Amino acid sequence: MRMRKKPNLVPRLTRAAAVMIQQPEDCRGRWHGLFPAYEHIHLELGCGKGRFTADTAEANSGVLLVAVERVPDAMVVGMERVISRGIENVRFIDRDVVGLCEIFDAGEVERIYLNFCDPWPKSRDAKHRLTAPDFLRMYAQLLPNGGELHFKTDNRPLFDWSLEQLEGELWTLREVTNDLHADGICGIMTDYEAKFHAQGVKINRLAAVKTAQTKTMAAGSAGRLRNASLADAKGRADSLAANLAKEA
Repeated sequence: MRMRKKPNLVPRLTRAAAVMIQQPEDCRGRWHGLFPAYEHIHLELGCGKGRFTADTAEANSGVLLVAVERVPDAMVVGMERVISRGIENVRFIDRDVVGLCEIFDAGEVERIYLNFCDPWPKSRDAKHRLTAPDFLRMYAQLLPNGGELHFKTDNRPLFDWSLEQLEGELWTLREVTNDLHADGICGIMTDYEAKFHAQGVKINRLAAVKTAQTKTMAAGSAGRLRNASLADAKGRADSLAANLAKEA
């Protein structure tokens, strides 16, 4: 669903400008020097309205959390959340994910959060999935060895497809689950996640660790993805069974 444009967006962004970086390209290679109070730099891709952003930053005071969002109408809500709660270790960037290497130098980010991204279910659109090989190589470029990608989604076919891509790109996988909250709330939720969980939707999660063998942008482009429809992913049968059970 497309977010409705806010008529008062510009003044709201102006009032929250203290937590937004207007020219993030100028920070490339200089993040630690510009923010010396923080030992670690973490990156959130697609922060939306910022519930996860604010809660994660508040729980990790030694981390500078950089939240990237290309929809200002959503991002401004997150900016206001952070400011109203007095959280100082967050900065927002209004950019598309494809330009991350213009903003961060190699190895400059220690952890990347990717929560509930668009599944792009058709095979012809697979290259747009944020867990497609070319994106994974870009993330690996930004992370040092031992750096982590944390991925959550309610979409089981996307999750299974993403597992296949991560394995092919030689990431080390851990904490893989298809029902994150089976034994009670686990970790910090996004707005979408809280809504899905309340509806009984299972949340998939994994952590992927970059190693010396993980493919980076130095390996070149992964090329065209063939037969990449999510209807072909391993989790489709489970998803169909779950939907049928809900309808019964």
